Amino acid sequence: MYLIVTRSFPPELGGMQSLIWGLSKEMSKNFMIKVFADYQENHKEFDGKVNFSIERVGGIKFLRKIRKAQLVNEFLKENKVQGIIADHWKSLELIKTDKKKYCLIHGKEINHPKGSLLNKRIIKVLNNIDQVIANSEYTKKLAIDNGVAYDKIIVINPGVDPVQELNKKALEKVESLLKVKTPRLITVSRFDKRKNHEKIIMALRNLKQQHPDIVYICIGYGDEEENLKKLVQELDLSAQVMFFKDISNDLKNALIAKSNIFVMPSIIHKTSVEGFGIAYIEAAQYGIPSLGGEDGGASDVIVHEKTGLICDGNELDDVYSSIENLLKDKKYIEYGKAAKINSQNFHWNKIIEKYKGIL
Repeated sequence: MYLIVTRSFPPELGGMQSLIWGLSKEMSKNFMIKVFADYQENHKEFDGKVNFSIERVGGIKFLRKIRKAQLVNEFLKENKVQGIIADHWKSLELIKTDKKKYCLIHGKEINHPKGSLLNKRIIKVLNNIDQVIANSEYTKKLAIDNGVAYDKIIVINPGVDPVQELNKKALEKVESLLKVKTPRLITVSRFDKRKNHEKIIMALRNLKQQHPDIVYICIGYGDEEENLKKLVQELDLSAQVMFFKDISNDLKNALIAKSNIFVMPSIIHKTSVEGFGIAYIEAAQYGIPSLGGEDGGASDVIVHEKTGLICDGNELDDVYSSIENLLKDKKYIEYGKAAKINSQNFHWNKIIEKYKGIL
Protein backbone atom coordinates (compact mmCIF):
# COMPACT_ATOMS: atom_id res chain seq x y z
CA MET A 1 0.00 0.00 0.00
CA TYR A 2 1.03 3.58 -0.73
CA LEU A 3 -0.28 6.69 1.03
CA ILE A 4 -0.91 9.90 -0.89
CA VAL A 5 -0.88 12.92 1.43
CA THR A 6 -2.19 16.09 -0.19
CA ARG A 7 -3.51 19.56 0.46
CA SER A 8 -4.98 19.78 -3.07
CA PHE A 9 -7.66 17.33 -4.19
CA PRO A 10 -11.04 17.33 -5.96
CA PRO A 11 -13.82 18.29 -5.85
CA GLU A 12 -11.82 21.50 -5.46
CA LEU A 13 -10.74 22.74 -8.90
CA GLY A 14 -7.23 23.66 -10.04
CA GLY A 15 -4.10 22.39 -11.75
CA MET A 16 -2.64 20.84 -8.60
CA GLN A 17 -5.94 19.17 -7.81
CA SER A 18 -6.08 17.69 -11.32
CA LEU A 19 -2.49 16.46 -11.03
CA ILE A 20 -2.96 14.68 -7.69
CA TRP A 21 -6.32 13.29 -8.80
CA GLY A 22 -4.80 11.88 -12.00
CA LEU A 23 -1.88 10.39 -10.09
CA SER A 24 -4.16 8.85 -7.46
CA LYS A 25 -6.47 7.37 -10.10
CA GLU A 26 -3.59 5.83 -12.08
CA MET A 27 -1.84 4.61 -8.91
CA SER A 28 -5.02 2.83 -7.86
CA LYS A 29 -4.88 0.74 -11.05
CA ASN A 30 -1.45 -0.58 -10.07
CA PHE A 31 -1.26 -0.41 -6.25
CA MET A 32 -3.47 -0.32 -3.19
CA ILE A 33 -3.59 3.34 -2.11
CA LYS A 34 -5.11 5.52 0.57
CA VAL A 35 -5.43 9.30 0.22
CA PHE A 36 -5.29 11.76 3.10
CA ALA A 37 -6.79 15.00 1.79
CA ASP A 38 -8.20 18.30 3.04
CA TYR A 39 -11.91 18.58 3.74
CA GLN A 40 -13.99 20.05 0.89
CA GLU A 41 -17.65 20.93 0.62
CA ASN A 42 -19.63 18.19 -1.13
CA HIS A 43 -16.69 15.79 -0.93
CA LYS A 44 -18.88 12.83 0.08
CA GLU A 45 -20.53 12.56 -3.34
CA PHE A 46 -17.13 12.72 -5.07
CA ASP A 47 -15.43 10.31 -2.65
CA GLY A 48 -18.24 7.79 -3.02
CA LYS A 49 -17.49 7.34 -6.71
CA VAL A 50 -13.82 6.36 -6.40
CA ASN A 51 -12.40 2.85 -5.89
CA PHE A 52 -9.89 3.77 -3.17
CA SER A 53 -10.04 5.12 0.37
CA ILE A 54 -10.02 8.89 0.96
CA GLU A 55 -9.75 10.30 4.48
CA ARG A 56 -10.69 13.98 4.79
CA VAL A 57 -9.22 16.29 7.42
CA GLY A 58 -10.90 19.59 8.30
CA GLY A 59 -10.20 22.53 10.60
CA ILE A 60 -8.18 25.72 10.29
CA LYS A 61 -5.05 25.47 8.13
CA PHE A 62 -2.37 25.21 10.84
CA LEU A 63 -4.29 22.72 12.99
CA ARG A 64 -5.36 20.75 9.92
CA LYS A 65 -1.72 20.13 9.00
CA ILE A 66 -0.96 18.85 12.52
CA ARG A 67 -4.09 16.69 12.67
CA LYS A 68 -3.45 15.18 9.24
CA ALA A 69 0.14 14.30 10.19
CA GLN A 70 -1.12 12.67 13.40
CA LEU A 71 -3.59 10.55 11.44
CA VAL A 72 -0.91 9.51 8.94
CA ASN A 73 1.56 8.66 11.72
CA GLU A 74 -1.08 6.55 13.48
CA PHE A 75 -1.98 4.77 10.23
CA LEU A 76 1.68 3.98 9.56
CA LYS A 77 2.03 2.30 12.97
CA GLU A 78 -1.00 0.08 12.43
CA ASN A 79 -0.70 -0.83 8.73
CA LYS A 80 1.82 -2.21 6.26
CA VAL A 81 2.77 0.71 4.02
CA GLN A 82 5.46 0.70 1.33
CA GLY A 83 5.78 4.44 0.91
CA ILE A 84 4.27 7.92 1.07
CA ILE A 85 3.78 10.30 -1.85
CA ALA A 86 3.16 13.96 -0.96
CA ASP A 87 1.94 16.88 -3.07
CA HIS A 88 4.00 19.46 -1.13
CA TRP A 89 6.99 19.52 1.22
CA LYS A 90 4.72 20.81 4.02
CA SER A 91 2.66 17.63 3.72
CA LEU A 92 5.71 15.64 4.86
CA GLU A 93 7.13 18.05 7.44
CA LEU A 94 5.46 16.45 10.49
CA ILE A 95 5.36 12.83 9.33
CA LYS A 96 7.75 10.60 11.28
CA THR A 97 8.55 7.29 9.60
CA ASP A 98 11.35 5.26 8.09
CA LYS A 99 9.08 4.28 5.18
CA LYS A 100 10.08 5.54 1.74
CA LYS A 101 8.96 9.12 1.11
CA TYR A 102 8.45 10.85 -2.22
CA CYS A 103 7.58 14.52 -2.71
CA LEU A 104 6.32 16.31 -5.81
CA ILE A 105 7.68 19.81 -6.38
CA HIS A 106 6.11 22.35 -8.72
CA GLY A 107 8.16 25.57 -8.69
CA LYS A 108 6.41 28.33 -6.78
CA GLU A 109 6.41 26.61 -3.38
CA ILE A 110 10.18 26.03 -3.33
CA ASN A 111 11.19 29.40 -4.77
CA HIS A 112 12.35 31.14 -1.60
CA PRO A 113 15.70 32.94 -1.05
CA LYS A 114 18.53 30.59 -0.19
CA GLY A 115 19.26 30.77 3.51
CA SER A 116 15.82 32.13 4.44
CA LEU A 117 13.78 30.40 7.15
CA LEU A 118 11.40 28.89 4.60
CA ASN A 119 14.29 27.72 2.43
CA LYS A 120 15.90 25.98 5.42
CA ARG A 121 12.62 24.19 6.22
CA ILE A 122 12.26 23.09 2.59
CA ILE A 123 15.82 21.75 2.41
CA LYS A 124 15.46 19.93 5.73
CA VAL A 125 12.43 18.05 4.38
CA LEU A 126 13.51 17.41 0.77
CA ASN A 127 17.09 16.36 1.51
CA ASN A 128 15.88 13.76 3.99
CA ILE A 129 13.44 11.84 1.80
CA ASP A 130 14.00 9.15 -0.83
CA GLN A 131 13.01 10.97 -4.01
CA VAL A 132 12.03 14.49 -5.07
CA ILE A 133 9.85 14.48 -8.20
CA ALA A 134 10.10 17.75 -10.16
CA ASN A 135 7.39 18.62 -12.67
CA SER A 136 9.91 20.01 -15.20
CA GLU A 137 13.60 20.48 -15.91
CA TYR A 138 13.15 24.12 -14.91
CA THR A 139 11.80 23.15 -11.49
CA LYS A 140 14.63 20.65 -11.05
CA LYS A 141 17.23 23.36 -11.71
CA LEU A 142 15.40 25.78 -9.40
CA ALA A 143 15.44 23.19 -6.61
CA ILE A 144 19.16 22.47 -7.04
CA ASP A 145 19.96 26.20 -7.09
CA ASN A 146 18.04 26.54 -3.82
CA GLY A 147 19.93 23.73 -2.11
CA VAL A 148 18.13 20.46 -2.86
CA ALA A 149 20.60 17.63 -3.42
CA TYR A 150 21.10 16.87 -7.13
CA ASP A 151 20.95 13.09 -6.65
CA LYS A 152 17.55 13.32 -4.95
CA ILE A 153 15.69 14.75 -7.95
CA ILE A 154 14.02 13.10 -10.91
CA VAL A 155 11.80 14.86 -13.48
CA ILE A 156 8.35 13.42 -14.18
CA ASN A 157 5.99 15.72 -16.06
CA PRO A 158 2.32 15.86 -15.02
CA GLY A 159 -0.07 13.70 -17.00
CA VAL A 160 -3.44 14.26 -18.65
CA ASP A 161 -6.34 12.02 -19.54
CA PRO A 162 -7.13 11.62 -23.25
CA VAL A 163 -9.79 14.12 -24.28
CA GLN A 164 -13.39 13.04 -24.61
CA GLU A 165 -15.60 13.81 -27.59
CA LEU A 166 -16.64 17.45 -27.65
CA ASN A 167 -20.21 18.34 -26.72
CA LYS A 168 -22.15 19.35 -29.87
CA LYS A 169 -24.35 21.89 -28.08
CA ALA A 170 -21.29 23.52 -26.53
CA LEU A 171 -19.63 23.74 -29.96
CA GLU A 172 -22.75 25.33 -31.42
CA LYS A 173 -22.82 27.85 -28.57
CA VAL A 174 -19.18 28.79 -29.22
CA GLU A 175 -19.84 29.34 -32.92
CA SER A 176 -22.80 31.54 -31.97
CA LEU A 177 -20.70 33.53 -29.51
CA LEU A 178 -17.66 34.02 -31.74
CA LYS A 179 -19.34 34.16 -35.16
CA VAL A 180 -16.90 35.84 -37.59
CA LYS A 181 -14.25 36.63 -34.95
CA THR A 182 -10.89 35.37 -36.18
CA PRO A 183 -8.07 34.70 -35.45
CA ARG A 184 -8.81 33.46 -31.95
CA LEU A 185 -6.39 33.58 -29.01
CA ILE A 186 -7.22 31.92 -25.71
CA THR A 187 -5.87 31.63 -22.16
CA VAL A 188 -7.29 29.29 -19.52
CA SER A 189 -5.77 30.06 -16.12
CA ARG A 190 -6.08 32.03 -12.92
CA PHE A 191 -5.80 35.77 -13.38
CA ASP A 192 -2.38 36.04 -11.72
CA LYS A 193 0.49 38.38 -12.56
CA ARG A 194 2.74 35.49 -13.58
CA LYS A 195 0.26 34.25 -16.21
CA ASN A 196 0.89 37.52 -18.10
CA HIS A 197 -2.55 38.24 -19.56
CA GLU A 198 -1.52 41.91 -19.43
CA LYS A 199 1.11 41.57 -22.17
CA ILE A 200 -1.32 39.72 -24.45
CA ILE A 201 -3.89 42.49 -24.06
CA MET A 202 -1.26 45.16 -24.73
CA ALA A 203 -0.06 43.26 -27.82
CA LEU A 204 -3.65 43.03 -28.98
CA ARG A 205 -3.78 46.80 -29.45
CA ASN A 206 -1.29 46.45 -32.34
CA LEU A 207 -2.49 43.06 -33.55
CA LYS A 208 -5.99 44.40 -34.24
CA GLN A 209 -4.52 46.80 -36.82
CA GLN A 210 -3.50 43.81 -38.95
CA HIS A 211 -6.33 41.53 -37.81
CA PRO A 212 -9.46 43.66 -37.22
CA ASP A 213 -11.62 40.64 -36.29
CA ILE A 214 -9.14 39.17 -33.79
CA VAL A 215 -10.50 37.99 -30.42
CA TYR A 216 -8.82 37.08 -27.14
CA ILE A 217 -10.76 34.67 -24.90
CA CYS A 218 -9.86 34.74 -21.19
CA ILE A 219 -11.25 31.90 -19.06
CA GLY A 220 -10.61 32.02 -15.33
CA TYR A 221 -10.81 34.09 -12.19
CA GLY A 222 -8.36 35.62 -9.74
CA ASP A 223 -6.92 38.71 -8.11
CA GLU A 224 -6.01 40.42 -11.38
CA GLU A 225 -9.45 40.16 -12.99
CA GLU A 226 -10.56 43.75 -12.34
CA ASN A 227 -7.17 45.20 -13.32
CA LEU A 228 -7.29 43.32 -16.63
CA LYS A 229 -10.83 44.47 -17.38
CA LYS A 230 -9.78 48.04 -16.62
CA LEU A 231 -6.82 47.71 -19.02
CA VAL A 232 -9.15 46.43 -21.74
CA GLN A 233 -11.32 49.51 -21.30
CA GLU A 234 -8.35 51.88 -21.32
CA LEU A 235 -7.01 50.40 -24.56
CA ASP A 236 -10.46 50.37 -26.19
CA LEU A 237 -10.36 46.60 -26.69
CA SER A 238 -13.82 45.64 -25.44
CA ALA A 239 -14.72 44.26 -28.87
CA GLN A 240 -11.57 42.12 -28.94
CA VAL A 241 -11.48 40.60 -25.41
CA MET A 242 -14.04 38.19 -23.92
CA PHE A 243 -13.98 37.12 -20.27
CA PHE A 244 -15.51 33.85 -19.04
CA LYS A 245 -15.67 32.31 -15.57
CA ASP A 246 -17.78 29.68 -13.81
CA ILE A 247 -18.52 27.96 -17.12
CA SER A 248 -19.07 24.27 -17.74
CA ASN A 249 -16.19 22.00 -18.65
CA ASP A 250 -17.92 21.27 -21.97
CA LEU A 251 -18.04 24.97 -22.88
CA LYS A 252 -14.42 25.50 -21.79
CA ASN A 253 -13.23 22.61 -23.97
CA ALA A 254 -15.29 23.82 -26.93
CA LEU A 255 -13.80 27.32 -26.62
CA ILE A 256 -10.28 25.82 -26.61
CA ALA A 257 -11.01 23.54 -29.57
CA LYS A 258 -12.43 26.42 -31.62
CA SER A 259 -9.46 28.70 -30.92
CA ASN A 260 -6.26 29.05 -32.96
CA ILE A 261 -3.49 29.75 -30.42
CA PHE A 262 -3.22 29.15 -26.67
CA VAL A 263 -1.31 32.12 -25.22
CA MET A 264 0.34 32.09 -21.79
CA PRO A 265 3.83 33.67 -21.97
CA SER A 266 4.42 33.28 -18.22
CA ILE A 267 6.89 35.37 -16.25
CA ILE A 268 8.39 35.24 -12.76
CA HIS A 269 6.48 37.53 -10.38
CA LYS A 270 8.20 37.84 -6.99
CA THR A 271 8.58 34.17 -5.95
CA SER A 272 5.69 33.00 -8.15
CA VAL A 273 6.77 30.96 -11.17
CA GLU A 274 5.07 28.61 -13.66
CA GLY A 275 6.83 25.33 -12.96
CA PHE A 276 5.18 23.43 -15.81
CA GLY A 277 1.87 24.52 -17.39
CA ILE A 278 -0.51 21.63 -17.87
CA ALA A 279 -2.88 23.95 -19.74
CA TYR A 280 -0.49 23.86 -22.73
CA ILE A 281 -1.02 20.09 -23.00
CA GLU A 282 -4.79 20.40 -22.63
CA ALA A 283 -4.82 22.84 -25.55
CA ALA A 284 -2.46 20.66 -27.60
CA GLN A 285 -4.83 17.72 -27.31
CA TYR A 286 -7.30 19.72 -29.42
CA GLY A 287 -4.63 20.57 -31.98
CA ILE A 288 -4.02 24.05 -30.60
CA PRO A 289 -0.37 25.25 -30.46
CA SER A 290 0.87 27.42 -27.60
CA LEU A 291 2.89 30.53 -26.95
CA GLY A 292 4.77 30.05 -23.66
CA GLY A 293 7.28 32.07 -21.68
CA GLU A 294 10.96 31.25 -21.25
CA ASP A 295 10.59 31.81 -17.49
CA GLY A 296 9.31 28.51 -16.15
CA GLY A 297 8.71 24.99 -17.37
CA ALA A 298 6.87 25.65 -20.64
CA SER A 299 9.84 24.28 -22.62
CA ASP A 300 9.09 20.79 -21.27
CA VAL A 301 5.74 20.96 -23.06
CA ILE A 302 6.21 23.27 -26.05
CA VAL A 303 8.73 22.22 -28.69
CA HIS A 304 9.93 25.61 -29.95
CA GLU A 305 9.12 26.22 -33.62
CA LYS A 306 7.40 22.84 -33.88
CA THR A 307 4.41 22.67 -31.48
CA GLY A 308 4.42 26.37 -30.64
CA LEU A 309 6.80 29.14 -29.62
CA ILE A 310 8.72 30.14 -26.50
CA CYS A 311 9.22 33.87 -26.00
CA ASP A 312 10.47 36.35 -23.39
CA GLY A 313 7.22 37.18 -21.63
CA ASN A 314 8.81 40.25 -20.05
CA GLU A 315 9.28 41.89 -23.47
CA LEU A 316 6.11 43.18 -25.13
CA ASP A 317 7.78 43.27 -28.55
CA ASP A 318 8.70 39.58 -28.27
CA VAL A 319 5.16 38.62 -27.22
CA TYR A 320 3.68 40.61 -30.10
CA SER A 321 6.10 39.33 -32.76
CA SER A 322 5.67 35.73 -31.59
CA ILE A 323 1.89 35.90 -31.95
CA GLU A 324 2.27 37.57 -35.35
CA ASN A 325 4.71 34.81 -36.35
CA LEU A 326 2.17 32.12 -35.46
CA LEU A 327 -0.58 33.94 -37.36
CA LYS A 328 1.51 34.52 -40.49
CA ASP A 329 0.40 32.18 -43.27
CA LYS A 330 -1.68 30.40 -40.59
CA LYS A 331 1.44 28.70 -39.25
CA TYR A 332 -0.61 27.73 -36.19
CA ILE A 333 -2.29 24.98 -38.24
CA GLU A 334 0.99 23.14 -38.88
CA TYR A 335 2.16 23.65 -35.29
CA GLY A 336 -1.22 22.53 -33.98
CA LYS A 337 -1.00 19.18 -35.76
CA ALA A 338 2.44 18.56 -34.24
CA ALA A 339 1.20 19.68 -30.82
CA LYS A 340 -1.64 17.14 -30.92
CA ILE A 341 0.77 14.30 -31.68
CA ASN A 342 3.20 15.46 -28.98
CA SER A 343 0.41 15.65 -26.37
CA GLN A 344 0.10 11.85 -26.45
CA ASN A 345 3.45 11.63 -24.64
CA PHE A 346 1.76 13.14 -21.59
CA HIS A 347 -1.14 10.70 -21.30
CA TRP A 348 -1.35 9.23 -17.81
CA ASN A 349 -0.91 5.66 -19.03
CA LYS A 350 2.63 6.66 -20.13
CA ILE A 351 3.45 9.00 -17.25
CA ILE A 352 2.49 6.40 -14.61
CA GLU A 353 5.16 4.05 -15.99
CA LYS A 354 7.79 6.56 -14.83
CA TYR A 355 6.31 6.52 -11.31
CA LYS A 356 6.27 2.72 -11.33
CA GLY A 357 9.92 2.81 -12.28
CA ILE A 358 10.92 4.63 -9.08
CA LEU A 359 8.38 2.97 -6.78
